[in-house]
Amino acid sequence: MKLIAPSEIYEASYCDYLAELGEAARIPYPLTYSSHPFPELVQKLLDQSRGIGVAEGFVSNSSFWLVNGLRIVGVSNLRHALTPSLEVVGGHIGFGVRPSVRRMGVGTELLRQTIDEAVRLGLSRLLLTCDKENTGSVGVITANQGVFENEIVDAETGRITQRFWIDAGGA
Repeated sequence: MKLIAPSEIYEASYCDYLAELGEAARIPYPLTYSSHPFPELVQKLLDQSRGIGVAEGFVSNSSFWLVNGLRIVGVSNLRHALTPSLEVVGGHIGFGVRPSVRRMGVGTELLRQTIDEAVRLGLSRLLLTCDKENTGSVGVITANQGVFENEIVDAETGRITQRFWIDAGGA
């Protein structure tokens, strides 16, 4: 499996990935962007990695697709910096795995390769967060040396977010 930048040649696989997600939450957040026309989506994702077209209140971010041949099996989003809100919930990396390949080590590999990209970007200490109930994400984060820091309760929803730090070395 290889981590790549978004590319137009994966349009069919990307659309299939979204269809497989169905009504489930689309994580990381760039999966919520319109995929039509597809070349515009790819350009938007590539531009955001260079700080172009980043919405107010957001930061430069790089989207990656973990592929197995021409099939996208996972998607990650690496934020190049943290805003005050990302320091609480969101962190540096969001990731998701195609439902049909969950519990097969894909998430662990996706996060491992995304951490490598963070190091290339000069980031050495990475914050990752996830819902406490998301035991799959907790397992992926801890398998990548994530160290639990604390839990935060959302006052409005009552949902519990767990926060982890990964010392990625690098810079």
